[in-house]
Amino acid sequence: MLNVIDVSLQFGGRKLFDDVNIKFSEGNCYGVIGANGAGKSTFLKILSKEIDPDTGKIILDAKKRLSVLNQNHFEFDEYDVLTTVLQGHKELIEIMKEKDYIYSKPDLDFESEDGMRVAELEERFAELDGWEAESNAGKFLVGLNIPKDKHSKLMKELTAEQKVKVLLAQALFGNPDVLILDEPTNHLDIKAVMWFEEFLLNFENTVIVVSHDRHFLNKVCTHMADVDFGKIRLTPGNYDFWYQSSQLALQLMKNQNKKTEEKAKDLRDFIARFGSNASKARQATSRKKLLEKLTIEDIKPSSRRYPFVGFSPDRDAGNNMLTVEGLTKSVNGEKVLDNITFSINPGDKTVFISRDERAKSLLFQILMGEVEVDSGSFTWGVTTSRNYYPKDNANFFDGSQENLVEWLRQYSPKDQTETFLRGFLGRMLFSGDEVFKKVSVLSGGEKVRCMFSKLMLSGANVLVLDEPTNHLDLESITAVNNGLSAFKGTILLIENDHEFIQTVCNRVIELTPKGAVNRESSYDEFISDEELQSKLEEMYA
Repeated sequence: MLNVIDVSLQFGGRKLFDDVNIKFSEGNCYGVIGANGAGKSTFLKILSKEIDPDTGKIILDAKKRLSVLNQNHFEFDEYDVLTTVLQGHKELIEIMKEKDYIYSKPDLDFESEDGMRVAELEERFAELDGWEAESNAGKFLVGLNIPKDKHSKLMKELTAEQKVKVLLAQALFGNPDVLILDEPTNHLDIKAVMWFEEFLLNFENTVIVVSHDRHFLNKVCTHMADVDFGKIRLTPGNYDFWYQSSQLALQLMKNQNKKTEEKAKDLRDFIARFGSNASKARQATSRKKLLEKLTIEDIKPSSRRYPFVGFSPDRDAGNNMLTVEGLTKSVNGEKVLDNITFSINPGDKTVFISRDERAKSLLFQILMGEVEVDSGSFTWGVTTSRNYYPKDNANFFDGSQENLVEWLRQYSPKDQTETFLRGFLGRMLFSGDEVFKKVSVLSGGEKVRCMFSKLMLSGANVLVLDEPTNHLDLESITAVNNGLSAFKGTILLIENDHEFIQTVCNRVIELTPKGAVNRESSYDEFISDEELQSKLEEMYA
């Protein structure tokens, strides 16, 4: 379907890819993974021919159509929503324009050249399902939670989250032969993600996707394309299989005393265990055959480094953690939080969700004393010690000329020695002279890792975290996930990563326009409870 032949690329004096040869086949979904800076998004741009490689070529069958998720959220601001979706199929749009032009001629003769041309256009228009185009576009929008009353509005009238959904609908529209998606689940609500996952599971063409959402990669991917060592290696299976097999390969490499047949048995046992847990995965039967053909030589250890994240509370909290009563807050005259009431128990790890993105962060800002309430109250237990990770951490770094050690020292009341501080920075993969970098020049991901060093030093027994995985790569997300799962204290969390929520949290609180719904349950149980979801629909109505 889509062939990558001898592709190499240097960027900024560094070789990103070297002699890459891959065939992306029809019916498969390929998850492109790699450390931050490995070149995942750049590779997608090469595939879509937005960037030319230094050597090699990309070959797509001449009659096949490739569609790319547009990253420019302002390009279609002057178009209405429905037309923006239709713009995803350029041939269809051009046919519609040419048809309209010819039909507008007052003296159109159907026996003339124009008449013959419009007949050709009508035939092709029908082949492309043009008569159902607007209806199909509308179905994509509704599936992604863009209600019908928004379909005729201009794109510039939508929120940023709504624009993302429209551009995703645009990429999916018209049954493309190859679908290239860079972080498609960013800013999608859970219902939109579930609809999108189901769409991809039933999509019969080729999908190539970059994502940091492990649940999404596990659900939809048939193969992983791992960008590592300047190469791209395909592995059959989803993200969990890639991760576990790369860890197994690392163990086998370290264990030089094992004989080849013993290592092969370990691999067979691993594949058997994985296969028994993958019954819901797409194309399970065909993938099982591919896995059974794997040899020791086929699986390779990854060069990835994983941070260490661990939290140790300085003291245990008592029985009274947090009580919220009738909390109400308006923003610019609009009520965002209305009569929010709930309580948190010791050891609860609670995720807060809402269809109104503002409500969640606003609640955390109130609980941490940054914003005053209009009415209602909240009370923290006297034995609680809290540390806060805000969604926007810029204030912790802007204008600072300190290096990483100096910056972290202000958050370490017990031990301010360089050796001690370098140890915490080392856990977050800052080693050697990296600890003397100015914090003002750090990347988004590096700043997040600094914030986690700060959190680990705090000794707090309550962590209040607003989207802590933003800007992190999969390796860091996995480390934070493991650290919070092992934490013995209490967590209040805002997060969009399904796997993260499911494996960390034991309580879900949804903030609705008519109060809070508080359930002690896993995330999967919460979203699959039909009676509860029906009640929530009524509360949002």
